[in-house]
Amino acid sequence: MSCTTGTLFHKESVDLASMYLDLGNWDAVRQKVLTGNLLQTRTLNTLKRVTSEVISRLKTLGHDELAFLVAGTHQEQAYLLWVAVCRRYRFIADFAVAVLRERYLSLMLDLSYEDYDSFFNRTSEWHHELEAIKPATRYKLRQVIFKMLREADLLTESNLISAAMLSPRLVGLLSQVNAHDLMLFPVFESDVKRGKQ
Repeated sequence: MSCTTGTLFHKESVDLASMYLDLGNWDAVRQKVLTGNLLQTRTLNTLKRVTSEVISRLKTLGHDELAFLVAGTHQEQAYLLWVAVCRRYRFIADFAVAVLRERYLSLMLDLSYEDYDSFFNRTSEWHHELEAIKPATRYKLRQVIFKMLREADLLTESNLISAAMLSPRLVGLLSQVNAHDLMLFPVFESDVKRGKQ
């Protein structure tokens, strides 16, 4: 569960995506970032870990999505980074669809740590690798997911689910690539359809 390395990495992701669009090669991006400490971390280990994590998420996005990420509004960028995290980590995607979105559709707009813990316990019944996660890592993962949801504007500080305000451009892009990604957001299907028009 390397996603415990950090949260959305908004600025870092946009910077690295822009660099990739210029260089066209992830290894070249990694080398440039590490050589110049472009993420301005205190230690080389942290720089390597963050760079690796950001690149692994960005690799889940196609060329058009990376270009959209660089050119989009702050909110569009945050939503697209949420999609990248979910594509990278199946567990988080499953949580987004089964808990975040389902609670929103059921008009239960609060999201508690208990909701997360319950989902984790249910999921670990058929994904035995989750049972091996130490309690401290499990706690950290929960913290990181909730922080990412806040950074993506999908959860308030008081843990209330915020409806995603997906722009027609973003809806169109995600529908083209994989319409299932729209289910990663707390949004009604009717709002998505209206957004396509």
